Amino acid sequence: MYLGLDLGTSGVKAMLIDGNQKIVGSANGALDVSRPHPGWSEQDPAHWVRATEEAIAGLKASHPTELAAVRGIGLSGQMHGATLLDASDKVLRPCILWNDTRSHVEAAALDADPRFRALTGNIVFPGFTAPKLAWVAKHEPEIFAKVAHVLLPKDYLRLWLTGEHMSEMSDSAGTSWLDTGKRKWSAELLEATGLTEAQMPTLVEGTEVAGILRGELAAKWGMGDNVVLAGGAGDNAASACGMGTVSDGAAFVSLGTSGVLFAANGSYLPKPESAVHAFCHALPNTWHQMGVILSATDALNWHSEITGKSPADLTNELGDSLKAPSGVTFLPYLSGERTPHNDAAIRGAFIGLGHESSRVVLTQAVLEGVSFAIRDSLEALRSAGTQIARVTAIGGGSRSRYWLASIATALGVPVDLPADGDFGAAFGAARLGLIAATGADPVAVCTPPATAGTIEPVAALAGGYEEAYGRYRALYPAIKSLAH
Repeated sequence: MYLGLDLGTSGVKAMLIDGNQKIVGSANGALDVSRPHPGWSEQDPAHWVRATEEAIAGLKASHPTELAAVRGIGLSGQMHGATLLDASDKVLRPCILWNDTRSHVEAAALDADPRFRALTGNIVFPGFTAPKLAWVAKHEPEIFAKVAHVLLPKDYLRLWLTGEHMSEMSDSAGTSWLDTGKRKWSAELLEATGLTEAQMPTLVEGTEVAGILRGELAAKWGMGDNVVLAGGAGDNAASACGMGTVSDGAAFVSLGTSGVLFAANGSYLPKPESAVHAFCHALPNTWHQMGVILSATDALNWHSEITGKSPADLTNELGDSLKAPSGVTFLPYLSGERTPHNDAAIRGAFIGLGHESSRVVLTQAVLEGVSFAIRDSLEALRSAGTQIARVTAIGGGSRSRYWLASIATALGVPVDLPADGDFGAAFGAARLGLIAATGADPVAVCTPPATAGTIEPVAALAGGYEEAYGRYRALYPAIKSLAH
């Protein structure tokens, strides 16, 4: 048996698979996000441990025999979080999360140093780890002075699980400290933020062994000795492993809290000015590009809170057939935006409201706004040299066929639906655990699922969608001066 642990923003998912990659069972532990100030987003790392224990306890209750047979564990996690530890591994402050934008001034300053884009292949975004450390150095110098280790969220779980300070390439590529082409820490970039390699975790590939489960935890969960942990992956690369998106040109769209358009690359293809992320993949000698929007299902959840209707009820009100855009446009910049704008200060808006703008019209606009934001990522990927002929949909938002029809029509490419099953980050992490424990060929393990169906673009609405996308594109520069 093999266990995947996915540390997300809203919870930890634990998934068991067998040697044939059949899902045996899964369980969850819940998490909350603290937002003490506008633009801030934090979590207490102790809560990650609690949620992980909750998820594994659920598996132990439902599948004790299978859990006892685990031989490899893979980790997946939300990226970019700054988890700061002192010399005794005590957490110094709450982790600053991926969607925290407080360090936008520091990010701009680092990004102005040409070495960062040249070595990392990426803009220094406010959500990345390096500017967060620069912010801590400036605003919390007493904490910065005590920092002995900087870990990404899933790697804090690894420390708890194994006692090792280790990470892997895909997650570390999102720190702004990795030489992404050479797949190693850059001493030069670390020095630019007042840090050294000694404060960074040891790097391995995502498929390699990165620690052994501590005997105390193995005994608690009924496992045997020498349970290995794989290097694992950042959440998007782990999802790509779960979806089999590992060969050049394969792509998926993820509708989770954030939205991601992800394409695997057989070579390193940076184009930082496009605000496309160029990161290492979890498999050796592979890379990937992705466009990231900060609010995907988060936008629908916000609309749900305002209206008092569940997300499912809101999307059901739209019916089954895709509607022509109404003229109301929604900009989903609720916490700023990454691709293509790299703008932490921009905020969302409804444009074109009238007395006739019902709840249904607003829901339609929210879904279209996210679809157009993903279209922005498609255009950015194209400008970076990546062509996408079709995408596979994953994430909670992919349960809405209406939304997928909107995305297919906005992108102008078919959207494939995987066969029944969970092929997300926890499954990808479990696959990496299998590879690390058995030495199996990563490409042979990370195969795509069968396709259950395909949603084609609605040809009759292509013109209306293109016109609406043009309005959407024109609105960002129009409101930018008001948001800054």
